[in-house]
Amino acid sequence: MFRRILIANRGEIAVRILRTCSELGIETVAVYSTADENALHVQLAAKAVCIGPPKAADSYLNQQAILSAALGSGCQAIHPGYGFLSENAEFADLCGKYGLVFIGPEGDIIRRMGNKAAARALMQEAGVPVVPGSEGTVANAEEAAAVAAAIGYPVLLKASAGGGGRGMRRVFEAGQMAASFAAAQAEAVSCFGNGEMYVEKLILQPRHIEFQILADSAGNVVHLGERDCSIQRKNQKLIEESPSRALTPQLRRQMGEDAVRAAKACSYRGAGTIEFVLDKEGHYYFIEMNTRIQVEHPVTEMLTGLDLIREQLRIAAGLPLAFGQEEVAFRGHAIEVRINAEDPAKDFRPTPGKTGFLHFPGGCGVRVDSALYPGSVLSPYYDSMVAKIIVQGQSRLQAIRRMRRALEELVVEGYPTVAELAHLILFHPNFLRGNYDTSFLEQHLDDLLQVSKGEEIKEKADD
Repeated sequence: MFRRILIANRGEIAVRILRTCSELGIETVAVYSTADENALHVQLAAKAVCIGPPKAADSYLNQQAILSAALGSGCQAIHPGYGFLSENAEFADLCGKYGLVFIGPEGDIIRRMGNKAAARALMQEAGVPVVPGSEGTVANAEEAAAVAAAIGYPVLLKASAGGGGRGMRRVFEAGQMAASFAAAQAEAVSCFGNGEMYVEKLILQPRHIEFQILADSAGNVVHLGERDCSIQRKNQKLIEESPSRALTPQLRRQMGEDAVRAAKACSYRGAGTIEFVLDKEGHYYFIEMNTRIQVEHPVTEMLTGLDLIREQLRIAAGLPLAFGQEEVAFRGHAIEVRINAEDPAKDFRPTPGKTGFLHFPGGCGVRVDSALYPGSVLSPYYDSMVAKIIVQGQSRLQAIRRMRRALEELVVEGYPTVAELAHLILFHPNFLRGNYDTSFLEQHLDDLLQVSKGEEIKEKADD
C-alpha cells in the first residue's frame, strides 16, 4: 500500500479521500489555489502545497504544478477525485512518466472510453446494447441531418469528448439541425477543446440508470448494483437512489451483466460507472462510461458497506479484489441529495458567499459529505455543490422519510441552496410512487417553486 499520496482535488471529495487515507495510515498531501487557502482539505492534510491562483486552469488543472507538488513532497501516487484532471488521459500518462501511480485507469483506457463515439463502437462489438445513431463521428450539420433522417427524429447531438451535459443539443426536426449543431460544437470546443460530434436517437423521458463497477489488474470485475439518477436539472443530477423502482430482478441482472461485460471489453482497471438510459418499454442502452469515482458513490457505499475509495487505492496498489460478485450484499434502500448553492427560482443561478451558521443532520442512517464549516467561503470559481446528504433505510419509504427529516434539520446560512426544493420533491406523489424520469423537474419545477412560496402542499399516500 502507498505510504503518501497527493490529492489533486478540492472540496468534499478531497476531504472524503483524506478520511479513507487516514484510516489506512496513508499520509496525504493537499493542493490548493489561493482562493482555497483556508479550505477544510488544506487543514486536514498532513501537508498542503499552493499550486496557483483561483482560476481552475491556473491551479487545479495545472498539470505541471500538481506533478511538481507530488514529486517534491515524496508522494508515490496521485488521486484525482472527480472532475478536474480525473478523466484527463494526458495527465494519467504524465503520472506514469514521472514514476507516480495515477489512481484510476491507464491513459489509453481513458481516451478510449472518454471518446463517446469510440466507446459506443466498442460496446457494439462487445454485444452491449447502444442507442441507434451514427457510425462514428459526423463532420458537419449536413452529415448529422442525413443520420437523423435515417434513424428518425428526434435525435441528440453529443460531443465525443463531452460530459456533464456539455456539448449536447436535442433536435426535434430537420430545420433545427444547422443551428443546434453549430451551438453544440462551439460548446464542445470551448469546454473540451474537441469539436467532434456524433448523433444518437433521442430516447424521450428515459430513466438514467448507472451501474458501479470495480475491476482489478488480474481481470476480475464485479458490479455493485445500480443507482437511479433520473432526478436532474439541465442534465445535472440532484437526487440519486438505489435500488431503482424501475428495474425488475431480471432486468437488474441483465444490466449488471452488461455493465461487467462493458468493463471487460475495455480491459478496465479501477472504479468506474457504466451509464444506461432505460425507456418506458424496458429497453436499455449504453450511453457512456465514467472512468473515475462518481459524486454519488456514497449511495453504493451505504447499501454495500464497502469503502469505494479504499477499493480504488487497493486496486491502484496492485492488489486483487477481496471479494467476488456472489459476495456483494445489498442492505435496504439509499438516497442521496446534492446540496448546491444555487437559487432554483432564478434558473439555478450559483450563489457563492460566506457560510454563516451551519448545522448538518445526523442520527441513525444519515451521512453528510461536505467541506463546509462556519465562516468558510464558497468561491465563485468552482462547482456550486456544498454538501451531499445520504441516508439509508430498511425500505424505500423509510429512506424517504429519513431524508425528509435530514433536510429539515439542515441549516446553511449565508446563501440560498436547493435543499428546500429537494425536500418538496420527496413529497411529490410521482416521486413517492417511483413514477418519474429525467423530465421530472422539467414538468414539475414551476409547481414546486409555487409551493416553496407558501402554497399548501398535500402529501399523498406513501405508496
